[in-house]
Amino acid sequence: MIRVAAVGDLHAGPDSRGTIAPGFEHLERDADVLLLAGDLTRCGTSEEAAVLGDELRHLRVPKLAVLGNHDHHDERPEEVCATLARAGVQVLEGDSVRLDVGGCRLGVAGVKGFGGGFPPTALSAFGERETKHFVEHTRAISDRLRCCLEQLEGSCDVRIALLHYAPVRDTIEGEPPEIHAFLGSQLLAEAVDAAGADLVLHGHAHAGTECGSTPGGVPVRNVALPLLGTAYRIFSFDAEQTDQYGALAGGGASAVGSTGAVHRR
Repeated sequence: MIRVAAVGDLHAGPDSRGTIAPGFEHLERDADVLLLAGDLTRCGTSEEAAVLGDELRHLRVPKLAVLGNHDHHDERPEEVCATLARAGVQVLEGDSVRLDVGGCRLGVAGVKGFGGGFPPTALSAFGERETKHFVEHTRAISDRLRCCLEQLEGSCDVRIALLHYAPVRDTIEGEPPEIHAFLGSQLLAEAVDAAGADLVLHGHAHAGTECGSTPGGVPVRNVALPLLGTAYRIFSFDAEQTDQYGALAGGGASAVGSTGAVHRR
């Protein structure tokens, strides 16, 4: 049995000290690994990353993460990653990891993702150079996700794609349509379907919907903290890859997210 705890959009800041750790009090009882779906900080400073690192340092399970748009705001993502690494949080960006968990092999492929939207209103690489660069950036990230998932094929019992941006429209429903192009891209779902996966996790869409699936049928779950209303969600897989997505909810709803800043995208 593999038990994965996941949450995104913690938005840690100076006033988060002592507020995040209580929500993970029972995580080691509930889960074998913790996945963090981006927007780990508010403005992408190493000081904010250090706060989150201190809150999670005590957890004796593997901790994997991707960055979100907030984590890039200060334009020092490398410092954020290094600070989190010192607290035992491994940040993935176009990387894959294999873990032996519960007698099974878990593979996690992580990328931040990017925008572009979804049919029938998805952006295309046409027109001004800036529009082309926007779409090409998303395509490059999506291609990297596909490669990472392919690298895990055949060597893992369960493969999870960990993102910040959404790969499908399903899980951003509830957000204003005007911002859908900035919440995710169909190209991410195309990469998942091309390579195969057992589950996709993302954040970013605070007012979205929790459950969706790619066109190819891969389950997608939005684990943004403001949407979950609980410190994390548990996803369980048995040895035969029979999944029980979202079967358990861990932590306390009031443990994190008490400040208004946590609800910013």
